Amino acid sequence: MVVSVRDVAAAASVSVGTVSNVLNRPEKVSPATVERVTQAIEELGFVRNDAARQLRAGRSRSIALIVLDAGNPFFAEVARGAEDRAAEAGMSVLLGNSDERSDREDAYLDLFREQRVNGVLVTPVDGDLAGLARLHAGGVPVVLVDHEDSEQAFGSVSVDDVEGGYLAVSHLLSTGRRRIAFIGGPRTIRQVADRLEGARRAVAEVDGATLEVVEMSALSVLQGREAGELLRGRAAADRPDAVFAANDLLAVGALQAFTLMADVQVPRDIALIGYDDIDFASATVVPLSSIRQPAHLIGYTAVDLLLKDLEEPGGDHPRTVRFQPELVVRESTAG
Repeated sequence: MVVSVRDVAAAASVSVGTVSNVLNRPEKVSPATVERVTQAIEELGFVRNDAARQLRAGRSRSIALIVLDAGNPFFAEVARGAEDRAAEAGMSVLLGNSDERSDREDAYLDLFREQRVNGVLVTPVDGDLAGLARLHAGGVPVVLVDHEDSEQAFGSVSVDDVEGGYLAVSHLLSTGRRRIAFIGGPRTIRQVADRLEGARRAVAEVDGATLEVVEMSALSVLQGREAGELLRGRAAADRPDAVFAANDLLAVGALQAFTLMADVQVPRDIALIGYDDIDFASATVVPLSSIRQPAHLIGYTAVDLLLKDLEEPGGDHPRTVRFQPELVVRESTAG
């Protein structure tokens, strides 16, 4: 049985309004009445419906975060950074997983608008930001996470993924590799497209280097393994001698596929580099080279931008933050 304010009022022999004052404005109630109502609350086990109170006031203490894949450790660390900054401001973070699907992203945007969150952080599935524009026009601040808005209609926190792709493939080329394969998810995802662009720039600088694109349907270990199986099934002369995976999950899957074939060794036959530098990249059977992104800092900074928008809409503060990626070399490319 759910205990209501009316139950508390009846038990304390006071009006509903008096209970409301004790909960929200205790200075307006005599100490004796406060004590009596407090005792009734404890005896009945009453829990106030804070969400309803916030909705009546037209606000909440929540921020929404929508990510591409909540199972990806990179986004888990982004969420931790967002939670840390939100907690400092006395707010909470509601997490939505779009699963790289625009329809799920739209559904979450509708849900969070109904819940009157203070603002939305989102990693968009594709370049269509119309839903976010409608949300922003309705007075809900929006900050893009791990994604830069070329038109600067929204605040954004991102990493220079073109530079990251360039770093990854330049490193592979510096080890003498020339037949590069890029394993990526759908190129409608901005990060994938930018990393591929950087890879192409690096290949264009080296005579005789080639780049093959292996496009998969998702940025997952399973899809990485499938891509790796496609590559390892070729004759040795037709295989790439290096692979750049658009994220570490794809790289881990490819590594699994390569290690199942006795005549393919990483990095002797195929060098392999990923992207994100998630925690277990260094713990794989062959420690994985990767491009590091400051995931925690991305989430923390995104909430910080959002809070500044809430405090001073249209104020003179940075709206776009871009971090630089870092090459981390391990055994998967060091041979």
